[in-house]
Amino acid sequence: MQTRIDRKYIVDALTASRILQELPANAQVLEINGAREFAYDSVYFDTPKLSSYMLAALGRRNRYKVRTRSYLDTGATYLEVKTEGARAVTVKERIEYPTRDRARLNAEGLAYVGESLTGLLDEDPSRFSPVLTTGYRRTTVFLPESANNPIDARMTIDTSLTWTPMSEFALSSHLPYREGTEYTAPGMVIIETKSGTAPSIADKILWRGGVRPTKISKFATGMAALNPYLPSNKWHRTIARSMQLVPRE
Repeated sequence: MQTRIDRKYIVDALTASRILQELPANAQVLEINGAREFAYDSVYFDTPKLSSYMLAALGRRNRYKVRTRSYLDTGATYLEVKTEGARAVTVKERIEYPTRDRARLNAEGLAYVGESLTGLLDEDPSRFSPVLTTGYRRTTVFLPESANNPIDARMTIDTSLTWTPMSEFALSSHLPYREGTEYTAPGMVIIETKSGTAPSIADKILWRGGVRPTKISKFATGMAALNPYLPSNKWHRTIARSMQLVPRE
């Protein structure tokens, strides 16, 4: 189980490169076999009523997300359940999961989701189905505790972002977006910092550069960008400024 405060920022590629250059000398970029950027794929599940989405869109307490995450460079897949409680504290739990089942909840997955969401879920877990796939390439930076960094922290930089709707009930027939088509927001980069309640050195560098935290969720904001008929007031500015999605070429 991981408990943390997440802060998210939207920048362009040039700003992301500048932030990396300004990190302290003890910052450590995750490197595996000479590679520093890795491909991820996530499938998000929701009910026909879009219960998970609605909880996020309407700012309800006890929000949750159910997804599989696949690490395409290693072939590993996990089933993850994220919950958000008081003061934006996020708790993520996960189990290893068969990659062949990444777009569905098998018997083990249904049991795990039901157990993880005990007391939060008002529907049977069997009602969950895949609604959205997201893809991106991620660079991960570890920021050790230091005089300027009050606690060990982590920063991720996501590029080449894509969203693929996987269910008709997440879309609107009045719009051009179609199930199974991959969409992207050209030039968009998402930086996320993960630490305790105190801001990390990465947050401070971003703030000095005039970049402030943004309300964005790859799942919920992606759903809202694909279907503006869904309630989405909290992400309206983000969508208008940064998420005019177009088919990926």
